[in-house]
Amino acid sequence: MTRPGGRIVMGNALAVTVLACSAMPVLAQTWPFPWPEDRIARYTARRASSPLVIDGRLDEADWQAVERSPRFADLIGGRPGIHDTRAAVLWDDTYLYVGYWVEEPFVEATLTERDALIYEDNDVELFIAGRDAYYEFEINAFATIYEVFFIWEREFESSGYSRRPEFDRSRPGVKPFTGVGFKEHPRGPRLGYWNWDMPGLESAVHVDGTLNDHTDRDRGWTAELRIPWRSLEPLAMPDGRALPPRDGDEWRMDFSRFNRYKEAPPANDPGGWAWSPHGVWDSHIPELFTRVRFSTEPLGRK
Repeated sequence: MTRPGGRIVMGNALAVTVLACSAMPVLAQTWPFPWPEDRIARYTARRASSPLVIDGRLDEADWQAVERSPRFADLIGGRPGIHDTRAAVLWDDTYLYVGYWVEEPFVEATLTERDALIYEDNDVELFIAGRDAYYEFEINAFATIYEVFFIWEREFESSGYSRRPEFDRSRPGVKPFTGVGFKEHPRGPRLGYWNWDMPGLESAVHVDGTLNDHTDRDRGWTAELRIPWRSLEPLAMPDGRALPPRDGDEWRMDFSRFNRYKEAPPANDPGGWAWSPHGVWDSHIPELFTRVRFSTEPLGRK
């Protein structure tokens, strides 16, 4: 949650928070996290056939052909969300691409300042986790974005972050962070860089309806982002993972949606849905992120 930016084509709150985490350290003999390890989602990301235009519409042939996630489910309990939300990943040698399809009958957004608290709007979020750090991205229907970069405190020195000027912990916007609803993470606290801007990030939103007009019903909105692989180097640094990934490489990524409204009782809707649930009100658990395997196979082949 950092600040809004990106191009608006028409959109609703979409927050993405990105984390890149492939080889997570072994933390304990027993699984210490609030969602079963064998129920963590898996996905194979295939190569785009050509560079994608980032306009938020997701109407290129590759986005039409890509395998989409299942319907997002309640972040805590895993029940399907009242409205359909799906995501997908594509890639090429230069970029990582992520798309979201968001069903929403009344598309709305309020925040227009970059790095405003976008999670207070309806949004979609992306987290990308590396071994010792992760990135969070959020976006709303105005295409306003929020970004944060988190480093595990214990690994700040050993992974080399302390030697890089951009991760000077005395800079404005750097604060300790212990999580949201899962405060006793086995890896301990994190350093959050609320001053972080992902180099080369492009994002856009398209609204299929009328933004902030409740006199009619909307179909929803779509969000699209593109991140240069070279910009993920701070996430790849600790374990030296390849950028772009090699065939079969795995990254941990989290895809979620948060809403100011909730499904009416008796449903126990927390207002947050995800591709892979967490069992607790907290997106900041990289060990529970979707396991995304990168394949050099192009779209259309299994």
